[in-house]
Amino acid sequence: MNNIELDSYDWRLLKALQTNARLTNVALSEQVNLSPSQCSRRLQRLEQNNLIEAYFTQLNANELGYQITAFVSITLDKTIKNSEKQFKEAIEAIPQILECYSVSGDADYWLRVISENLPSLSTFLGESLASLPCVRDLTSTVVLNRVKHAPSIPLPN
Repeated sequence: MNNIELDSYDWRLLKALQTNARLTNVALSEQVNLSPSQCSRRLQRLEQNNLIEAYFTQLNANELGYQITAFVSITLDKTIKNSEKQFKEAIEAIPQILECYSVSGDADYWLRVISENLPSLSTFLGESLASLPCVRDLTSTVVLNRVKHAPSIPLPN
């Protein structure tokens, strides 16, 4: 955890950017009641201290033809030397994998993947993921509906 001290202006900057990362420095400074130069210095400090990781545009996967989201649990074959390293390197090169988490429990990893449709998901699971030499077991769960999606982190008032 970062030990940087944040004041009310910093929190307002972070909240404003989570709402709209495309705000110009002038618009942002107006929202948080700081001069543009003060705003810019504070943003730079927040970025340098890794409180702001990135600025990006979130695209609509459905509208771009990715109709299926699935969660895939992966168990690795631990008898294979460097299986975790091989797995991590392999999944970095697969663009349909949006997220990967190392987890506790029955599986070693959980992936969030997208696909155009069920047949393409089936092909992806069988040909791309299950065929990785270090994968021992794979289970997928298809998302029926997204109930909640919160791209922002809860911040204090």
